[in-house]
Amino acid sequence: MEELKPVKEGKVREIYDNGDSLIMVATDRISCFDVILHNIVTKKGTVLTQISKFWFDYTKDIVPNHMITTDNNEMPEYFRQPQFVGNSMMCRKLEMLPLECIVRGYITGSGWASYQKNGTVCGITLPEGLKESEKLPEPIYTPSTKAEIGDHDENISYEQSIAHLEKYYPGKGEEYASKLKELTITLYKKCADYALTRGIIIADTKFEFGLDEEGNIVLADEMLTPDSSRFWPLEGYEAGKSQPSFDKQFARDWLKAHEGEHDWTLPQDIVDKTIEKYLEGYRLLTGSEL
Repeated sequence: MEELKPVKEGKVREIYDNGDSLIMVATDRISCFDVILHNIVTKKGTVLTQISKFWFDYTKDIVPNHMITTDNNEMPEYFRQPQFVGNSMMCRKLEMLPLECIVRGYITGSGWASYQKNGTVCGITLPEGLKESEKLPEPIYTPSTKAEIGDHDENISYEQSIAHLEKYYPGKGEEYASKLKELTITLYKKCADYALTRGIIIADTKFEFGLDEEGNIVLADEMLTPDSSRFWPLEGYEAGKSQPSFDKQFARDWLKAHEGEHDWTLPQDIVDKTIEKYLEGYRLLTGSEL
């Protein structure tokens, strides 16, 4: 069997051209602070793909998405090999829009750091007296530009997102920006409400969208995975401190605590605990085992 090469390789995912579709493979690589770590986190790619599938199915009434199938038997023979089973998704080809659509329902991370400095997050003024990890009165939309690998995404205001889209789509900037903001907040609210019933707080997340051949906006990439979101356990949640999480924050925290002492390699016990968190998040959200 001829070996296929990805046409695009991201920090975690590989994309293969399948003629009129794409096949996205979520690897077991892990990246933190935009650096690919030396560790492999077994089953992580399967968790990412299957959680995305769950959410794409759950939200298809709000916006169409790019998923065709995650059944490897419906993919070319090459993708029926064991290393591709469970972590691959066949998708529609889209023209990706040049924005990361970030929504924050709770104040944490870089948002909390910014709020402490000047009471704003990404230029949005928030009420006084918020505590770390507190739920915001309403979710806020804080888009960013997409960076090439190795660079950092740049946070921009909603107004700047209009101008940014206008550069690529003259005459359409405002229409697309408004639609992306509306879809991002609607998707977040529906999914965050559901997650709460399963014992998970979705503190923030990012979505990506593309255009199909007819120019319709389609949800793409990954969706509400532990790599693109902050998931916190509802049990024990209390504003005023940082929260334990079901995502790679666990790995991030270790790297931060050992800054200057590592070569971007995690100890095995941290890797084991990280995948435990991913699997537990999957189990709680979907109600099933992988």
